[in-house]
Amino acid sequence: MRVPERDQVEGHDFSRAVWDVKKWGFSPWDKMSEPHAMRKYHFLIAAGVVVADRASKWLVAQNVGLHDSLTIIPGFLRLTHVENRGAAFGLFSDSPSEWKVAMLILSSLIALLVVSALLWKNSHAMTVTGFGLALIMGGALGNLWDRLLEGHVTDFLDFSLGGYHWPAFNAADSAIVMGALLLVIEILLTKPVEEKKPEPAKQN
Repeated sequence: MRVPERDQVEGHDFSRAVWDVKKWGFSPWDKMSEPHAMRKYHFLIAAGVVVADRASKWLVAQNVGLHDSLTIIPGFLRLTHVENRGAAFGLFSDSPSEWKVAMLILSSLIALLVVSALLWKNSHAMTVTGFGLALIMGGALGNLWDRLLEGHVTDFLDFSLGGYHWPAFNAADSAIVMGALLLVIEILLTKPVEEKKPEPAKQN
């Protein structure tokens, strides 16, 4: 049996082996080098937000009566079961318009389309932008689920401090706010790329 020379193993034969591995789809580097390798992780983050939101709302609905409260931290945090027929944090909840729910659903769908398009384009790496967009997508899907099935959103996180009381909200609202804050922070902290001015030609 002839032993192949070293340059054959390290050169032609090795390159051929790598080609065969890639040809049959067994190369782990292919997945890591794909331009949209992080896309699935972004959508997994969004799915995780939806699952957490659905689970928390279900637990509150099962254990806290409507309009009842459960004190978690006295003077600061309570779990209050509220059915919100308006937007986030109770906005427009008192509006008598018959088209309110339909408009909220339509606006949520438009927002989801915009966020999905941005997330689809920003999926080449795990960035602050991608993470923030994934949180916003998950939160929007969580509240949209409620509106489509029940016509209202379940809120339960009830914060107060001193004489100030913040409107009740839920896990989906929290994800949307955190995602938006991440986008704002990145915009504020990212320095614009300065264009290099061409150097003047040297005169002899």
